Amino acid sequence: MSVDWNALQSAAVQVRARAYAPYSKFSVGAALLGDDGRIFTGCNVENASYGLCVCAERNAVFAAVAAGVRTFHAIAIVSSAQEPVTPCGACRQVLAEFAPSFEVRCYGNDGTEKQYTTASLLPHAFSDEALRTKP
Repeated sequence: MSVDWNALQSAAVQVRARAYAPYSKFSVGAALLGDDGRIFTGCNVENASYGLCVCAERNAVFAAVAAGVRTFHAIAIVSSAQEPVTPCGACRQVLAEFAPSFEVRCYGNDGTEKQYTTASLLPHAFSDEALRTKP
């Protein structure tokens, strides 16, 4: 499946505008391409109880799963930072659960772009294999 990175980046920018980030003022948007060709978006949602915050990347994955899609081909991430930022550790783990190795592109407001794979962002990720190991 070919990836329209312009469409993914545009969707991430649009959803970033809906982020709820009153505490950090750091807004993030993510656009995830499902294997059925649909784009699922998510933005970060903060909470006064910081542990209850949810990142844009996980919100996009959860929206896709709720819609019945569990295989992904690419994700675009845009934040309010000048330079591209990568997903946090929790998001890396969630992405690796569903897509152990797919392309991740992060975009900065300064026009720069960085490319990764989920495997390069989280080598040796925890997986279901560990759950099948019997003592």
